[in-house]
Amino acid sequence: MEPHATSREPGHEHPHPDHGHSEHGDPLDAAHALAHADVWLSDVTAGYGDRLALEHVTVAVEPGSLLAVVGPNGAGKSTLLKLMAGLVEPWSGRVQILGGPPGREARRVAYVPQAELVDWGFPVTVEDVVMMGRFPRLGPVRRPGKDDRRAVVEALAQVGMDQHLGTQIGRLSGGQRRRVFLARALAAEPDLFLLDEPVTGIDPTTQELLMDLLEAQAKRGKTVVATTHDLATAAERFHQVLAVNRTVVAYGPAEIVLDAEVLARAYGGHLLVLDGGRVLLDDAHHHDDAAPGERHFHDRGGDH
Repeated sequence: MEPHATSREPGHEHPHPDHGHSEHGDPLDAAHALAHADVWLSDVTAGYGDRLALEHVTVAVEPGSLLAVVGPNGAGKSTLLKLMAGLVEPWSGRVQILGGPPGREARRVAYVPQAELVDWGFPVTVEDVVMMGRFPRLGPVRRPGKDDRRAVVEALAQVGMDQHLGTQIGRLSGGQRRRVFLARALAAEPDLFLLDEPVTGIDPTTQELLMDLLEAQAKRGKTVVATTHDLATAAERFHQVLAVNRTVVAYGPAEIVLDAEVLARAYGGHLLVLDGGRVLLDDAHHHDDAAPGERHFHDRGGDH
């Protein structure tokens, strides 16, 4: 039997409390997790060169999940997404995505990098960028057809950017750029969305729109994994939270991100607990290092 035998219908139900994990990240029985997960990592350690980024990560994410990945700067959040996208290979452990090794089902995966990692001066239009989401579905000639152009326009309409088809991507505001990159992901019609900081640095209206769209995808049975520094958004708009700090600190329903003990374990010295249980984070915003040779939207030679 194929390891990944899960129905993609949102009605797929199993009696897994907290999606099979305790508040502190104890994994499901490995065979059971593997059989019902879109994303499965078992005792994974990874890094860049001789620099460790993640160690002993075990996690299973089921279809229909809307999962926020949180943790301090340098905790390995971006590396985790890159492992799932097949951009980084693990040093040890196993990764299985949509029933196979990372990259085998590339056309069913949409990866959206951090905004800061994109060359906004590259001379492509909004339509070009979103059409790149269709590339894995095109034949060897990679010539878009009517269905591809229709998918692009429909995706841009969903994010309110269909009036900007011919605009150069660098001329857009930060919020508009994030809308376009989500449209690229939507146009790909994936089963798995991997989004690195999709709601960082954008206006509240755009943030609500993007979260509404991601929630709608999850309701359709798609799987959404997104990193975020916004703990309030993680608690209010996501269904589950995975807290990481080089390894899994906690994994469970979204409200665990409000638990002072979980936050203390995830953020360590960056966390100040005040009277009444309120917390402050001293975590100046920066990003994980990019993987050497990582491809971005302007690299037409790859699917990511």
